[in-house]
Amino acid sequence: MAQTMNRLPASLVFGLIPVFLLSACASTPGEYPSLARRPIERVTGTLTPPPPPPAPAPVDPAVLRSLDSLLVHVRAADAKFQARAGRVRQVVSAAAGAAKASEAWSVAMIALAELDAARSEGMVALADIDAIYAASRIEGEPASEAKAAPKASAAAE
Repeated sequence: MAQTMNRLPASLVFGLIPVFLLSACASTPGEYPSLARRPIERVTGTLTPPPPPPAPAPVDPAVLRSLDSLLVHVRAADAKFQARAGRVRQVVSAAAGAAKASEAWSVAMIALAELDAARSEGMVALADIDAIYAASRIEGEPASEAKAAPKASAAAE
């Protein structure tokens, strides 16, 4: 019985909680700063436009010849790849479900290897174009021709 006398009724406790919470909101309005714009927040000043980019330097004719020859290699490798792709699809679909190391499986694997070899010829030429682009960027020369070469090969496909 001594314990029940020390407890406050629950309704009194729950009734006082909103009173304590609302008392925190009661304050004088002069204590807080104004929400109006301060002078520092106003937009002032002038904007100077950036200088125009410098004109591109002339491209070395040797680089252009190299890029043209690499693009010829890329297009030839792509044509070789496209020509072999149809036959490889037929061989691979004929070997579907065949056991490993069977004749059909072996023929399909060789056909895939030939197709991969045709693909790698083009990738080597594209890597050389990337190397020309990287070298020209490192040297600070314009690289627009090397950058445009992969796009030109993709557009030709």
